[in-house]
Amino acid sequence: MVPYFMIKSFLILTSFSILLFSSQQIVLVVADNMNSSQAKLACYEGDKKVFSTIRVNLGRNGLAWGVENKISSKNSTDILKYEGDKKAPAGIFTLTNIFGYAKKSNYNVPYLYIEKNLICVDDTHSNFYNQIIMAQGNEKSFEYMKRDDAQYKIGIVVNYNKKAVKGRGSCIFMHIQRAPNTPTVGCTSMSEENIKKIANWLDKKKNPILVQIPKKAAKKVIQLYPQLKSSQLLK
Repeated sequence: MVPYFMIKSFLILTSFSILLFSSQQIVLVVADNMNSSQAKLACYEGDKKVFSTIRVNLGRNGLAWGVENKISSKNSTDILKYEGDKKAPAGIFTLTNIFGYAKKSNYNVPYLYIEKNLICVDDTHSNFYNQIIMAQGNEKSFEYMKRDDAQYKIGIVVNYNKKAVKGRGSCIFMHIQRAPNTPTVGCTSMSEENIKKIANWLDKKKNPILVQIPKKAAKKVIQLYPQLKSSQLLK
């Protein structure tokens, strides 16, 4: 006979898993293939779709598997993400911060105010590689977060290459598109209306993630996240 305390512990763990499962926020981005510079995006909370599907822009050269890849077959033919390849990372990534030009916010995710000298370092030889920092004046390669256009007026930090593996890509965001149907250099972009909608929906307590893949990886994603089995993007 199984001891009562073991049954009770199992039921508690199961109940907790179901609760976590139902509250998970997933931003799902699916491209036709690894060379696609356009994709479709849908948001899910548990197994419920939250907004209408939207079109987004990916890297000019499509997708490449990110350094934290948990989806692809990891064989020698896989296209891997590297610095400067103009490819958006494919894989599963946490969404950690919202950033923008406004000084104050009321988002449910930590907010980063974009000050004049705030930069993201893409110098692979720097100790601050793939970090957002205040410029110190000796950085060799970086991008200013406060731009002359509206692309970073509001954006979401994709926690890609969190261990800062040298040369595997940096400064990956979801942000406002430069123009409709215009590829990026590695980020995921969309209209201001849509990025605002997603930013206002995100909640750090619901463990928001980005699942960004080519359609060929749909079966693997459903194995990892069965709540997405009814998603039309994965059919």
